[in-house]
Amino acid sequence: MTVQFEYSTLANPQDIQQLGTIFEQCFISGLGGEEAYINLLGVENFRIIRESEQLIGGLATLDMGQWWGGVRVPMTGIAVVGIAPEYRGSGAAIALMQHTLKELYARGIPLSALYPAVQSLYRKVGYEQGGSWCNWEVPTKSIQVREQPLPLQPIVPINHQVFHELYQQQARLTHGYLDRHPAIWERLIQPDEKETFYAYFIGTKEKPEGYILFSQHSKEDGTILRIKDWVILTVAAAQTFWSFLASHRSQIEQVRWRSSAIDSLTLLLPEQTAKLKNTMRWMLRVVDVVKALEMRGYPSGVETELHLEIQDNLLDANNGKFILSVANGRGEVIKGGKGELQLDIRELAPIYTSLFTPYHLQIAGKLDGTETAIAAATQIFAGSSPWVADFF
Repeated sequence: MTVQFEYSTLANPQDIQQLGTIFEQCFISGLGGEEAYINLLGVENFRIIRESEQLIGGLATLDMGQWWGGVRVPMTGIAVVGIAPEYRGSGAAIALMQHTLKELYARGIPLSALYPAVQSLYRKVGYEQGGSWCNWEVPTKSIQVREQPLPLQPIVPINHQVFHELYQQQARLTHGYLDRHPAIWERLIQPDEKETFYAYFIGTKEKPEGYILFSQHSKEDGTILRIKDWVILTVAAAQTFWSFLASHRSQIEQVRWRSSAIDSLTLLLPEQTAKLKNTMRWMLRVVDVVKALEMRGYPSGVETELHLEIQDNLLDANNGKFILSVANGRGEVIKGGKGELQLDIRELAPIYTSLFTPYHLQIAGKLDGTETAIAAATQIFAGSSPWVADFF
């Protein structure tokens, strides 16, 4: 007998209370207070799945944007996907994700991203690896950058609004960066329990060239300066950033920060002492093929076309042949063409983000294509290693 699930975009107070209980068990209180987190995300952003009128799980949607080729593309993040333990394995999680993706398509959302607890689940509904989330670490004494060309200005009180303009300048130039949801900003500037939080502009208050937000911790593995967020827009800001961190060497043993898997900031260090402490990959789903391809930016010197044939088992409008024409940094899509690059909607994600080249996906058996199509796709989707600084 097939289980029938009911999907809902409306939650009442009793639903939210039940969701909080489910999330508490799913995430072992890892959300930092379920009720507070739900309120931060907004009750209206939760989606619920029921079976025989019994609430059995839910998730949160975060409408924001993501920067691709210097252009902001609307993207909905999926967070806190939780199913009550007694209903796991029933197909409820897949049903919840399928309904949510159909809703996003109907709303005209081009992209969706998430952090997977179980990658196989999300692959079944069209997500694939899209980019990196990485934590770096360097011994403070090994930084050895002394020159500090810019002043540092303490920011008191700390309000995320003061960071937005600087953040967006860096985001436009960073492949995959988020145009952050307000809930992400709020969590970013809220100190953890027993945490002292510091924020500085790099440069003058009138014309800052970056900023750094950090906290300091004494743990079993030593004293740590943990950078919660940073923006660096100039060479002088980068030198000042490292010099400021080096000045903590008498009290702090290690500095930890988030950056790309290929971090150009480490080029300023005298030796290769900065190491990746841990890394994982977030996943992307192309929800609307035409909008996703037309709304992003492309390399300005590329003028070519790519003939795609895409299979999407969930969203029918994404099925079929498409021609992507690229010129002057923008793309245009029409139906039809030769279908020279054949792939599932999943495999479009790591091409779209530049995480993997079409050649490497072909070698991995993830797509088929002619030499012409592979060459065109490689040109069109060339880009720096995609990454996101925020976990949601």
